[in-house]
Amino acid sequence: MSQPTAARGARTRLSPDQRRTQLLDLGVSLLATRSLDELTIDLLAEEAGISRGLLYHYFGTKHDFHEALVRRAIDDLVQQTAPPAGEDSLGRLLASVAVYVDYVVANYEGYASIVKAAQGGNETLRRLYDGARAALTDRIFTADAQGEVVPDTPAARLMVRGWAALAEELVLTWAREPAGVSREKLIRVITGALPELVDLTR
Repeated sequence: MSQPTAARGARTRLSPDQRRTQLLDLGVSLLATRSLDELTIDLLAEEAGISRGLLYHYFGTKHDFHEALVRRAIDDLVQQTAPPAGEDSLGRLLASVAVYVDYVVANYEGYASIVKAAQGGNETLRRLYDGARAALTDRIFTADAQGEVVPDTPAARLMVRGWAALAEELVLTWAREPAGVSREKLIRVITGALPELVDLTR
């Protein structure tokens, strides 16, 4: 027996914001195995089972769609890599790096294309990328469970910024070609490099 029309509508009726969020969720999942350029409005419309016109209604232009998608993907990365409470500085860093490595591996195509676009002169994506980098590295200057904190000095920030670039390049390269380095060893190397660099500024 078919359900009453009202019941079917109640199950599927979404507000514009909810529908837009649903489409961004789908876009982020597709971005895991596709580059940003490959993830077109046509593809998302086909996967969502809606018209191109409706997608343009929600996102305006392809540029606006990509900007919203990158913003959402970056927000997910920042949230997923949040360090756990109740750990010392090294434990917090280790946990964040481990999640970051797994995130890059699971979303390699999309993440690599976002990095490439940001480095290639796209100012909007560059701002989003820089904002994400700042959010990820600013955590390092937050007190841990024991109240310890990396000293927030210009020299320390220089080292942390360089470490973040090193970590990103290492993980992207490793995800493409592990070169005999295990996941566990990669995480240990990246995590151990930061204290060594910061100590050079003391």
